[in-house]
Amino acid sequence: MNNLAIGLVQHSCTADIDANIQKSIDGIKRAADLGAELVVLQELHRTPYFCQSEEVTNFDLAEEIPGPTTEIFAALAQECRVVVVLSLFERRAAGLYHNTAVVLEKDGSIAGTYRKMHIPDDPGYYEKFYFTPGDLGFQPIDTSLGKLGVLICWDQWFPEAARLMTLAGAEILIYPTAIGFDPNDSREEQQRQMEAWITVQRGHAVANGIPLVAVNRVGFEADPSGRGQGARFWGNSFVAGPQGEMIFHSGEDEGVFCVEVKRDQSEAVRRIWPFLRDRRIDAYQDLIKRFRD
Repeated sequence: MNNLAIGLVQHSCTADIDANIQKSIDGIKRAADLGAELVVLQELHRTPYFCQSEEVTNFDLAEEIPGPTTEIFAALAQECRVVVVLSLFERRAAGLYHNTAVVLEKDGSIAGTYRKMHIPDDPGYYEKFYFTPGDLGFQPIDTSLGKLGVLICWDQWFPEAARLMTLAGAEILIYPTAIGFDPNDSREEQQRQMEAWITVQRGHAVANGIPLVAVNRVGFEADPSGRGQGARFWGNSFVAGPQGEMIFHSGEDEGVFCVEVKRDQSEAVRRIWPFLRDRRIDAYQDLIKRFRD
């Protein structure tokens, strides 16, 4: 019981939603066969990454939670007896949409949800057009496997998000992700961006003394509008331990992986690196300011 087996499902997506869902289903089944107790899917695994352009018709891709997709994966979670982390385009109400993670328990029930808090607006990542910022805060989701600190993609660049999840009792940080290269960037720039992405998250694991799981999509996806150059999602899903050690690191190909983390390692690490003890909470008031002029 000291180890937790985590499944990572890294795959490409197309405009064929049924095919995308089947890839996720097959990935969960494969991870369960490998012994995974917790399976994490990538960001927006049901659809292509539609945020490359601003198109009103893309709102038709959203669905309610609970809804058809959660029903499919709830049955699968129950069948495979695994906890599953989904990532969906949520239709909350007409004109109100979120980028939402759903955690399903082993019995198929919804353990909890998290709505993406940090919403980017960059070339090829026009998420502010689609997603309302989350309003559920940084609250871990209680499961039979412990408290999961689920965050989503752009959230992974912000140390405040990881810290607040940790302060609320998260035992592991989980980041479903969709991030890729701009084809116009040089190979050197692309490598710098990917290494920065990995480094900042390993820093979150170190600063908070807990393991971290990041699952990213792969493959080239053209911009359906024809205005952009498309994106090549870089994969490189990984698991880091509470000292930032790289426990597992994938490549840029599709795959299903099962990785074990030690449940009690955080306790041991925090005893020698007591960052939470030594925080100067009396001196951090300026963190709530946008900038110190």
